[in-house]
Amino acid sequence: MTEISARPRDILLVEDDAADAILVEEALRARGAARSVVWVQDGLAALELLRNPRTSRPDLIVVDLNMPRMNGRELLEVLKADERLKSIPVVVLTTSDAPADVSAAYQRHANAYITKPVNLDDFVRAVRSMDVFFLDTAVLPDGEGPAAEPG
Repeated sequence: MTEISARPRDILLVEDDAADAILVEEALRARGAARSVVWVQDGLAALELLRNPRTSRPDLIVVDLNMPRMNGRELLEVLKADERLKSIPVVVLTTSDAPADVSAAYQRHANAYITKPVNLDDFVRAVRSMDVFFLDTAVLPDGEGPAAEPG
């Protein structure tokens, strides 16, 4: 594993099940993949947080598909259509292994799709592998982040 991929990240976790949220957060923190984890229970709460100018931008969003108010499919569609948010990588973490759900998530530009129950080490490896391909190379709006800094 490279030094870049081991860097802890700020993660927004969008999950309606408290037990799953605690498990994911503990796994990310214990394995050094998360500097911070902010948990919200549905897509509308995630959008409120992400669109709040006082809230710092997460490096990664982990989203469940099946949630109240705004589900993960709808959230993913809104995120990837928003110029300010579309460069944030999104990992779908859900119980559904239905081919239609997997296909729809990737068509909406999810960066990874992982089914529950999940092997936590595999999940953290997937999050870290995204560093190399997405987190450190993303073109961020308004000169934010490492890709916008002069080399």
